[in-house]
Amino acid sequence: MVLSFTGEHTQKVDGKGRMSIPADFRRVLESGDPAWTTGLNPRLYVLYGDHLKETLHVYTIAAFTEIADQINAMPRGSAARTRMSRWILGQSMKLEVDKDGRVVMPIRQRQKLGMTEGEVYFTGVGDHFEIWESDTFNSTVGDPMKSWLNEQPDGYDPLSELDG
Repeated sequence: MVLSFTGEHTQKVDGKGRMSIPADFRRVLESGDPAWTTGLNPRLYVLYGDHLKETLHVYTIAAFTEIADQINAMPRGSAARTRMSRWILGQSMKLEVDKDGRVVMPIRQRQKLGMTEGEVYFTGVGDHFEIWESDTFNSTVGDPMKSWLNEQPDGYDPLSELDG
C-alpha cells in the first residue's frame, strides 16, 4: 500500500528558515525514499517553479523520480520537454529532513511564499503536499472553497464527485 499525504497542519518558520515537517508527512516521505532505513533521515523534493505562484509543492523521492522519468521520456528538443524541464527539474531542490523532523527552507523559496519567517500552512493533496503562507492559503484556497460549498444544496456530499 502506498501512503499518501492527507490532512492540514500549521507550522512556524523561524528566521533561519527551519520548519518542522508534520510527523505523518514524514512517514510518507520515509516510505517514498528508496534509500531510507530506520535511523536515516528521509529526503524530499521541493518544487518552487514560477507556475506554482504562491505555493511550494513537496514530493517524495519516488514520486519526483516518476515525474522526472516522464519528462525525460518526452521527445528531445520539443518545446514541451524544454518547458517541463525548466519548470519542474530546473526549479526544484532536494532537501533532507533533519533528526528533529525539520528542513531548512532557503530564503528564495520563503520569499516566494511572501515571508521570511512566520506561520505556514501544510495541506496534503495525495501524491504531494503544499506549503503556503497561512493568510495566502485562506484567501486563495480556503475562502473560495467555503464560498463554493455554501452555494451547494443542503445535504451536498463531496464524495458524490467521485461517482462520475
